[in-house]
Amino acid sequence: MKQPQGEARYRRRAVKVEEAMRLVLEAAVPGRRELVPLRQAAGRRLAEAITATTDWPPFARSGLDGFAVRSADTASASPSTPATLRVVSSVAAGELASAAVAPGTAVRIMTGGPVPPGADAVVMLEQTADAWDEGLPAVHVKRAAEPGQNIAPRGEEFRCGSVIAEPGTRLRPGHVALLGTFGYADVPVYARPRVAVLATGAELLPVEAALAPGCIRDSNSAMVAALVEQCGGEALVLARVPDEPEATARALAEALALSDLIITTGGVSVGDYDVIASLLRGIEPTAGATESPSLPHTAAATGEAPAFMPAGIAPLQAQQSVSATGEAPAFMPAGTAPLPEPALPQASRLLFNKVAMRPGSPTSAAVIDGKLLLALSGNPGACFVGFELFAKPAIQRLQGAGANESLPKQVTAKLASPFEKGSPHERFVRTRLFSREGMLYADPLAFGKSSMMASIPEADGLIRLKASPEGTPADTIVDIILL
Repeated sequence: MKQPQGEARYRRRAVKVEEAMRLVLEAAVPGRRELVPLRQAAGRRLAEAITATTDWPPFARSGLDGFAVRSADTASASPSTPATLRVVSSVAAGELASAAVAPGTAVRIMTGGPVPPGADAVVMLEQTADAWDEGLPAVHVKRAAEPGQNIAPRGEEFRCGSVIAEPGTRLRPGHVALLGTFGYADVPVYARPRVAVLATGAELLPVEAALAPGCIRDSNSAMVAALVEQCGGEALVLARVPDEPEATARALAEALALSDLIITTGGVSVGDYDVIASLLRGIEPTAGATESPSLPHTAAATGEAPAFMPAGIAPLQAQQSVSATGEAPAFMPAGTAPLPEPALPQASRLLFNKVAMRPGSPTSAAVIDGKLLLALSGNPGACFVGFELFAKPAIQRLQGAGANESLPKQVTAKLASPFEKGSPHERFVRTRLFSREGMLYADPLAFGKSSMMASIPEADGLIRLKASPEGTPADTIVDIILL
């Protein structure tokens, strides 16, 4: 049953974009961890510090092909008067020399081979010549060797127990090589966040459906899911819900049970039936709350459960275990039995329900039972911008990235053409980027209204234009969020 929003819809306080980003990143706390095989670890972030399991190198080894010698035996060597040393053994990588290096002798050694006892230098092959000494193999050394020359001493790179990488490190192929070196067949990383994607709106049709009067296909769910996967999350696209508080509350409760982060699209503006906005107003914007307040809902006169249930989703009561308290959780549809809280209920709070930005000013965020909910606009352009500003940083943070590292990457560029429209709030304009004579230029794209999607595929970045009653002239230096 629909219920129009009241006058409170017009009393939403807008927060600055930077403040909204800060609140989102504070709420997106990395949590779930998992072990992955080493070959799958690249690109993931460490969940704990990794340490060296041995000294590295684990033994003194040769840095090149040549001869292991006592440097004192070569002190007077020169091209005209080389030092002649008897070759008593040879050693390759993975082998040990059969004899120590005694005075007047040398051992043939290959790159990576263990330096035999008695030797304190390796002479490269190019500085030697084959020889014979009383009918036995020998070598002429043509240049004096210094102690330690061409030898990697034990523990030169790492000492046993030293930290290889800290928690939150994004693993590159070089890290993978180190982890393999120290025997990490499985690597502790932060799990890819499960992101529930929930579109609201009675006008939405499945993508495969024929258009009907007054309806549109649900393109936002697929776009958001693709963006989630692109930045490392696992998208869980839930069934669309109509503009009804009971159905929406049940769908959100289901999303809470399935995911680490919830992203909704639509229903956040000031329209009569913007149901997400209506539900979020029931959460007090108080940091540090200790109780999980219930979302408001329309009382069902009949006491019956709501007729709408997302396809393929069983009733929530059958999916959750009963808590010891028996209290209702943050989301409880009207006319249903209280849904049991999680075993460890956490604070629920509204972070913000309006951002001083265009497009997407109704963008909202809340923490429900310890999980972040981002409510994005249903307009495709505004939804896209809201994802880049808030959802993408949250997903990066949930994967273990630091707060500053999770923020959108920015550069500066020169505006290639004027943007003539002013705005009471900061504006984010889709743009094409190009370089000319060493300067980066930003060319605002057409079809940039919040409801338009034609320019989204062509966008390389978002121009950040400060609030101003006037437009911005060409050649102005502007900040660009890279996409």
